Amino acid sequence: MSARAGIVVTGTEVLTGRVTDRNGPWLADRLLELGVELAHITICGDRPDDITAQLRFLADQGVDLIITSGGLGPTADDMTVEMVAKFCGRELVLDTELEEKIFAILKRLRARFTNVDLDAVRAANRKQALVPAGSEILDPVGTAPGVVVPGKPTVVVLPGPPRELQPMWHTALQTAPVQEAIAGRTIYRQETVRMFGLPESGLAETLREAEQRIDGFDRLEITTCLRRGELEIVTRYEPDAADVYAELLAVLRERHARQIFSEDGSLIDDQVAALLAGRRIATAESCTGGLIAARLTDIPGSSAYVAGGAVVYANEAKSEVLEVDPALIEEHGAVSEPVAEAMAQGALRRFDADTAVATTGIAGPGGGTKEKPVGTVCFSVQLADGPCLTRTLLLPGNRSDVRERSTTVAMHLLRRALLGAKDPALLED
Repeated sequence: MSARAGIVVTGTEVLTGRVTDRNGPWLADRLLELGVELAHITICGDRPDDITAQLRFLADQGVDLIITSGGLGPTADDMTVEMVAKFCGRELVLDTELEEKIFAILKRLRARFTNVDLDAVRAANRKQALVPAGSEILDPVGTAPGVVVPGKPTVVVLPGPPRELQPMWHTALQTAPVQEAIAGRTIYRQETVRMFGLPESGLAETLREAEQRIDGFDRLEITTCLRRGELEIVTRYEPDAADVYAELLAVLRERHARQIFSEDGSLIDDQVAALLAGRRIATAESCTGGLIAARLTDIPGSSAYVAGGAVVYANEAKSEVLEVDPALIEEHGAVSEPVAEAMAQGALRRFDADTAVATTGIAGPGGGTKEKPVGTVCFSVQLADGPCLTRTLLLPGNRSDVRERSTTVAMHLLRRALLGAKDPALLED
């Protein structure tokens, strides 16, 4: 059996939903990559008995490694290290070298403030330098250090903020106790295929067919997920099952060649960013309210190709900012393909761009009609030196769903148009 692990996420704010847990899923992915089987992710509040109960529960499941996140600060409700020490049967001891490191960090952080009693600060944060005897210390990225406590199970104690936890996990992974704990892991390969424009039922049918056609299909661990309107197919397998995965990939290509846009796990956002190299793009958004521009500029280096964007919610704004003819809006309505095309053309002119994407639609919950129900969105992608793609889709879900799915559709239309500038056959429906 592969090495097994469990994760304990602490924090009443996470338990109650005021803060979304980002650490559990992130650590789960890292364990999966390592070939470590994840048994459980548990979330508990900042209460001693509850933290101890979670640690005992995971130990009873026979895990080799427990990872905790949160509860490493200087305040009274930060008690994870203390509970881990008791669970592991180790005394808490003051590490004076660690105390000096923490104090040096605090002095730098407090330098901008006046009238700060550094002795009081030092005393308040001395708690963070108390560690289980015999543990390995993980130097802080913020002010909170982590610890690795050897044993069966080995316990890795990490801070709550993801920007601190993530680099400290990589440090913990290099320690001898963690390496020993995961020594029995199974080495896997993991491949990701992404599709767009295929319902989950269609993929399920294909996978049932593949199961009948491919010998050794049960050697593939396949997970499918609908994310932002795209299908993500993650397949994990042992290296000697590579030929089985190759057969699966052949079936997916055979059945869904037009829907597959990534076989190497790359995201549509990164693909569009690469295709925009040397170009200048502008956005014209009504129902999406700037979400497409935000998605484009999430990519580092996007200033090289994003010229700007216009959020033109009102009809007057469409006319005044993008020079959309009011008569066109009167004749076809704001949510129409002619208006979407005029918005894209206006964005090309307004921002001196060679690529533009426009959206206009009815996100809901009100505003729909029999002819144009809620979820109706018109898209237009225009290249000054190439094709124009205009589409109208009826998107499912609530207001948030419609707006988010619209950004995904826009990114895929951009990709198709930019590729179609080189291969017009790709523009065909």
